[in-house]
Amino acid sequence: MGNFWAAWFLLSAGGVLQLSAEQAGVGSFTRVDPAFNALVPAGAKIEKLAGNLRFIEGPVWIHKGGGYLLFSDIPANAIMKWTPDGQVSVFRKPVFPGSYPDGQFIGSNGLTLDRQGRLVACEHGNRRVTRTEKGRSITVLADRFEGKRLNSPNDAVFKSNGDLYFTDPPYGFQKQDDDPAKELQFNGVFRLTPAGKLDLLVKDMTRPNGLGFSPDEKKLYIANSDQARKIWMVYDVKPDGALANGKVFYDVTSEKAEGVPDGMKLDSKGNLYGTGPGGIWVISPQGKHLGTIHLPEVPANLHWGDADGKTLYITARTGLYRLKLNVKGIRP
Repeated sequence: MGNFWAAWFLLSAGGVLQLSAEQAGVGSFTRVDPAFNALVPAGAKIEKLAGNLRFIEGPVWIHKGGGYLLFSDIPANAIMKWTPDGQVSVFRKPVFPGSYPDGQFIGSNGLTLDRQGRLVACEHGNRRVTRTEKGRSITVLADRFEGKRLNSPNDAVFKSNGDLYFTDPPYGFQKQDDDPAKELQFNGVFRLTPAGKLDLLVKDMTRPNGLGFSPDEKKLYIANSDQARKIWMVYDVKPDGALANGKVFYDVTSEKAEGVPDGMKLDSKGNLYGTGPGGIWVISPQGKHLGTIHLPEVPANLHWGDADGKTLYITARTGLYRLKLNVKGIRP
């Protein structure tokens, strides 16, 4: 059986489906459905690109200059840069200018690009969403809602019309929801229009986290990173950009492996790649679990990189990883 260290078979109405946990470089794959094979090719390998970091998140591929990756190291209070020659350097440090207890999640988290290719960052300690201009100056895009400071913006995604959707859980606070510095009584999902109008779209999720649009932008998926309710939600996106008809897309609350729904991305076929218990869960647009990508560390986020957009760059605790796939991803 080559590098397969476990294999078993599951009878289903459609016949026999092979489930396997397959060694793949520094990680492994669990192939639940044959559709997974069209995405993750046979012989695919997970590579470790960098290590000895603190807690990394929010990777984003920068297209200019031959291409490179930026990612957040949250407790290190830095945005880091990885280049294809294997070098890791500091892109921005500090993100938060004040003093803070060691280990607190004070730096940036989710990173993305606007339509002009400028870096947009969710900043925990500064409790804001910012844009880095071409001269490296920082523009604040959002830091308050109805006069109250945001919690700690976590992850963000642009719609093609320029609207920015972002989540705002309490992970930047030492005491989370009970922290006296928390001004909002909820953990929201917001939309920021190009004109600067900030709208609250969702306020009933306990820990809104990663989010991503379907290829046609008619659906928005949002991860809930709550140990008590580990789910991915899906919402209809109305013509005016508001969200409606929220429902559970996939529930992994009963899973015992370490990890919760966190960062996510979608591919050009509408499959969701969400970090969760035990690895990265690949789920079809119909809500079927196709397979799982396992890494040596618990993954937090991922992004499509390289010129062809078919490579997943994965941030997992202290390490940065890479996996080449057969399908292009949705990316700015």
